Amino acid sequence: MEYWQLKQRQSLPLQAKIILSQQRIKSWYDHWHGNVYISFSGGKDSTVMLHLVREIFPNVVAVFADTGLEYPEIREFVKTIDNVEWVKPKMPFNKVIEKYGYPVVSKETATKIDEIRNTNSEKLRNKRLYGDEKGNGKLGNKWKYLINAPFKISSRCCSAMKKSPIKRWETKNKCYPFVGTMAEESLLRKQAYLKNGCNAFDTPRPVSTPIAFWKEEDIWAYIKQNNIPYSKIYDMGYDRTGWIIQPC
Repeated sequence: MEYWQLKQRQSLPLQAKIILSQQRIKSWYDHWHGNVYISFSGGKDSTVMLHLVREIFPNVVAVFADTGLEYPEIREFVKTIDNVEWVKPKMPFNKVIEKYGYPVVSKETATKIDEIRNTNSEKLRNKRLYGDEKGNGKLGNKWKYLINAPFKISSRCCSAMKKSPIKRWETKNKCYPFVGTMAEESLLRKQAYLKNGCNAFDTPRPVSTPIAFWKEEDIWAYIKQNNIPYSKIYDMGYDRTGWIIQPC
């Protein structure tokens, strides 16, 4: 897919986006013969995705990673949702940080620092230091001092605390996820959408992102239009609802 096609879809009216998302949801569900689940964080995006999926397939299970680091308001909201499986990481957060390091600044920045420090590929290291032929992919100059910081840095804590427990559930139950991420949220998510579209059937870990071409204003418009309950943390001035210990 070309970038202009993504921009075109992002500019569609909400009702057209809903129809496209419903088509992607049905395609994913049918392809896997109903062996699907909703990766549910309790945030507004996954709340909208859950509503979209369950409007069509009411019995699809949701899976919530209970890391112990979520805001209390998120945990309380998740408890109000029916048919949610709670999964936990194998290690506590302090042990994960000791082993993998802390995700300073952001997951993308921490990943780049980790790769510069630890990769065996000179090509990848140079890309993170200087960028590719277009200047893309490099660590921001203002963060390069962190390369020599006297502590471990990586974004692998997110995998250990959140992704791995969900993937263990996924493997055990032989189900394939709906994930409520959007291309506008990061460069990596935009690149993933341009490469695979909403339904990545043929990737090492197949995943559906049926609202990938939505924008944040669409999320709030859909919530208002359908009178969907959401976590009260958004009414407390927060716009992101990851972990209390940010930014992982």
